[in-house]
Order: sequence, then structure tokens, then C-alpha cells
Amino acid sequence: MKFNIWKNCPKIPITELLSFIVDNRGKTVPTSDEGWKLIATNCVTNNTLFPVYEKVRYLTQETYETWFRAHPIPGDILFVNKGTPGRVCMVPDPVDFCIAQDMIALRADDEKIYNKYLFAVLRSREIQQQIYNTNVGDVIPHFKKQFMKQLLIPVPDRWIQEVIGDIYYELSYKTELNKKINENLLQQAQALYNHSFPYTVSDILPEGWRLGTVSEIIEIHDSKRIPLSGAQRDKMKKKIYPYYGAASLMDYVDEYIFDGKYLLLGEDGTVVDDAGFPILQYVWGQFWVNNHAHILTGKLGYNVESLYMLFKQTPVKSIVTGAVQPKISQANLKSIPVVIPPANLIRAFNNQVNEMFALIRNIEEENKSLATLRDSLLPKLMSGEIDLSALDI
Repeated sequence: MKFNIWKNCPKIPITELLSFIVDNRGKTVPTSDEGWKLIATNCVTNNTLFPVYEKVRYLTQETYETWFRAHPIPGDILFVNKGTPGRVCMVPDPVDFCIAQDMIALRADDEKIYNKYLFAVLRSREIQQQIYNTNVGDVIPHFKKQFMKQLLIPVPDRWIQEVIGDIYYELSYKTELNKKINENLLQQAQALYNHSFPYTVSDILPEGWRLGTVSEIIEIHDSKRIPLSGAQRDKMKKKIYPYYGAASLMDYVDEYIFDGKYLLLGEDGTVVDDAGFPILQYVWGQFWVNNHAHILTGKLGYNVESLYMLFKQTPVKSIVTGAVQPKISQANLKSIPVVIPPANLIRAFNNQVNEMFALIRNIEEENKSLATLRDSLLPKLMSGEIDLSALDI
């Protein structure tokens, strides 16, 4: 049965489909150095099933128990109100974080709507457009609480909700499992690197090892970078090649300027994490990079993978300049002292982790395919282009 959800079923204000809203906005929560995670809006994206823990703050057990009006529970849907309104993620089980400013958690009333369907439909192009059209604020967009009752959700029969919700959720969940596999593989590679190269720049080095600088082990390809403005990218039609910035994938473009494996290290903007280590991106294939990331390959036995492992444990906060716009210059990057082992040991390590990184790349490519499938299926499931009754799930 082909059924267009947007045309053939009632649209109900989202506030009538919820049993509870977790809303702790209105005052600033006191933080501490450790304890419960306090996530911010940067942790919620429309590309992941669950929140990502980036630049989180922490709070004490006492604050967790006494300060908040309520806490999210598994199955709730995090909803960003400010900045980029409408980004949503599911709350995992167990819940190991709190929410405060600029987001709320929506608790579906199970008698009225299936929570996984609500999650999927909130990410649909149509609902995202509703949110975009409703929010206010030219500098910082804001989807006010009173706007929630204007957000109209199409509510089909329960079995249709379950088909759509389960398909969208399961494809998203598979990508999360794959991410955990890759995280584990990276941890294994890092442990092997630390075991193989245990010396620091302050240690007495064995024969064949020496103290050098990063300039001796990297090739820098920054001269090939070409920045593209948002307006230039918006005019592009194919948008099939990744476009990377200092810290992340920013967009897709029509052409590429790099082809192969490279390590990107943030040059300006977001250049270090909370612990003072560089922002790194391990990239491959055909892609474009703007002028905010250094583009590196290795030499003297180092390849991209061994450079990646080295920089993941090399603090760089001391070489960052610029109070307003943090920057790691080429000169400062090249000056970092490093222990340089015999080239044959580096090559042996490269051989040991070669299959590991090949698997990491394959899993990441699978995740891209899963995300494409998920995001292309959702509008077809919602519009009736796919016959839901014919699906064997």
C-alpha cells in the first residue's frame, strides 16, 4: 500500500503528542572538573543517532541531584532550540549526561506516537523546513518554546509509524555500531604505537634513536589548498566530493584537488582539543580542503597512519598563537621536538597496522553508504514512493 503521509493523514501539534518535556533552561548550571557530563548543542547533530561528547563540561553528583528540574531518560529525543534549531538525537541507554541551556528533551506519549517515528519525522526535510521558517533571530536563530505548538507532525496508523521508525533507527544504529568498531581499532593501533615507541623527548634514547623535529618527518601540501566561499559552494550542482575545514567535514563540492591518504591538522580556528592535543582528520580518496587545515604526509619512514598516531599523543597547546583566532603556523608545527626512531622500526609498525587502517577505511565507507541509504529512504517512505505493506521487515 502506497500512502503519502504528508497528504493523507492528520497533522497534530507536537505538544499534543508528548507526555513530558525536559526543560532546564533559564539559568546557568554550576560546573566542576569531573563528574556527570553536561552536554551542549554542539553535541547534537542530525548525522548521528546519539549525542557526541565534544567539549563537554562536568558537574557534581550534588548538582545533578538538586539543580535540575528533570533529566532525560532512554528513548527521549533531544531537540536543539538555539543556534541551529531543530537538530535532534535520541537519548541512549544508559543516560550518562545532563542537559541545560539551549536544548530540551521530548518524551513521546507512546499511546499517541511511536518515539522512533517521531525521531525520524523530526529529521525529515519537511519538518526541518517548518522549524527553519518559524525560528527567529538573525544572528543566533532561536526556536522559542511557544513555537512548539505550531510544529505539526503527520500521524499515520501505528503500523506505518513502526515501519518508518524502525527502518530509520536500525540504519542509524548500524552506523553507531560501526563507529564503535572503528574507535576500538584506533585504540588498538594507538596502544601498539605506544608499545613500539615508548620514549619521550626527555628520555635517554637507545642507540639508533635520536631527538629531532617534526620538520624532518612531514611533507606539507598547504600550497595546493584553495578556499571556497559558502556562496561558491551553494552554486555547485553535483556536490559529491568532501570539502574539509580545520576541524571537520564542512560540505560537498563538484571537484577535488587531493587524491590519496592525508592527515589534516587544524591550522586556525579550532586547533586543539580540551587536553591540548591537535585537531586531526584522517582522510582519503578524492576531496577538497580549505585554507584552515595543514595537509600532511610523512617521510623518513613515517606514513600518514604513523603520523596520525604520533600527533594523537603530541600536545601542541604551547605552540598555538592568537588570542582571538587560535593558530598553529607552519613554522611552529615544524619546530615541535619529537623522538625519531630507526626508519626500519617505523616501517615495521606501518606494516603491522596496515590491515587495521584498511578496515577502518572500509567501515567508514560503509557508514557513508548507510547514511546515504537512510537519508534517501526517509522521504520515499514518507511520500508513498515505497509501498510500506510490501516491505519484509
